[in-house]
Amino acid sequence: MPLARGIIRLNKRFTNPVMLRLAGIGSIVDLEHVGRKTGTVRHTPLMAFRRGGVVTIALTYGSDVQWLANVRHAGGSRMRMGREILSLGAPRVLEPADAMTRIPQPQRALLRWPIRCRDYVELPVLRPPAPEGVDTRGR
Repeated sequence: MPLARGIIRLNKRFTNPVMLRLAGIGSIVDLEHVGRKTGTVRHTPLMAFRRGGVVTIALTYGSDVQWLANVRHAGGSRMRMGREILSLGAPRVLEPADAMTRIPQPQRALLRWPIRCRDYVELPVLRPPAPEGVDTRGR
């Protein structure tokens, strides 16, 4: 069951700004996406896990979240994961059993209980963007 709306409002106002400062540590990431209605660049802290060419994200608020709608509309996003900035493709729904094989302990235990997360997506990792100032035109 997704988290209650009251908790979501509190998290948006107070917890998310703190979590964005912690992005890059452990499984906490900063997802950068563009608002599909406003065009505003937005940042959302999430719990995400990379295995090879895909990133798995637990939808702890359920699948009806604005950031996911924005990423689907845009066909992708960017993510700060550890020290890397990743370009990501369009999300794809992932079965919970498949997702759990990609998530390490103790996060797996937390997602099962007390969070009881049942929705997951995976996003393909496109090529990482080149560092600023690096010519990528092959010259």
